[in-house]
Amino acid sequence: MTQHTVLFDINETVLDLNSLKPLFVEAFGDEKLMSVWFAMLLHTSTVCALTKTKSDFATLAGTMLDAVAARFKLTLSDDQRGKMLSGFASLQPHEDMKAALTRLKEAGYHTVAFTNSSLPLVTSQITQAGLLDDFDDIISVEETGSFKPDPMVYQFVAAKLNLPLSALRLVATHDWDTHGAMSAGMKAATLIAPVRPITHFI
Repeated sequence: MTQHTVLFDINETVLDLNSLKPLFVEAFGDEKLMSVWFAMLLHTSTVCALTKTKSDFATLAGTMLDAVAARFKLTLSDDQRGKMLSGFASLQPHEDMKAALTRLKEAGYHTVAFTNSSLPLVTSQITQAGLLDDFDDIISVEETGSFKPDPMVYQFVAAKLNLPLSALRLVATHDWDTHGAMSAGMKAATLIAPVRPITHFI
């Protein structure tokens, strides 16, 4: 069966986190701590999903900034913290993303933004990134009270789209997300930087 509906993870897959590095240099003196922070954010969201602990991605993002500061015995001012979280809401797309989404839509694919971020946050992210017209639907996991890769969230998005799981394909740069999608019954494609074969599955 050909998959005509393609779901895209947003943070790091569609949007480039590298624009946050100067903010981490300013606050912490080391751009590498951006990757540490985001890994901790993903780890914590997965722990929340496994333990049925309800939270939201924005709250966890702020908590993990504080955790990074504490771990490395650094001081993070309220202004720096606010700028870093605002920067997360203002990420730019990877340079290949606009063309890839255009190609998919021209080929007749239905494109869906599917993210752990709240609906207001992801809508703002996609709008400021200039990609609002490139997605037919925007779906957040927030209604489920859980996060990817909880099987429930993939079932949730299938129900939202009124399609069977087998009719959906998730594109993500995170192996835990694509594995979660495949375990739930979806197809998946993994983007691995710097090689990003986004449209090779057409």
